[in-house]
Amino acid sequence: MSITTLSLFKKHAVIDHTDDDELLQHYLDTAEGWIQGYVGVTLATLTPMPPELKQGAMLLAAYWYEQREAVSAGVSMDAVPLGALDLIRPYREWAFADDE
Repeated sequence: MSITTLSLFKKHAVIDHTDDDELLQHYLDTAEGWIQGYVGVTLATLTPMPPELKQGAMLLAAYWYEQREAVSAGVSMDAVPLGALDLIRPYREWAFADDE
């Protein structure tokens, strides 16, 4: 899928080594897959790729890289204003079931 590159993601996450490249690519691919499912559109069909979707993928992937468990114990965390969902939501294809 690759809506952004590993190189750009590593710059975003301030990672200057290659030790975790496979893991970083996994998180990036997972984030892009999640975004595709959320927006309901095949990302490969979006040309040019909206920068908001690239940024959303990098935010999600960086979060998963730093927080490798399903929960954080003993840490107070808040959602970042204008975070991943705020960037991605405008591209979501909304569909509603017929009321008939």
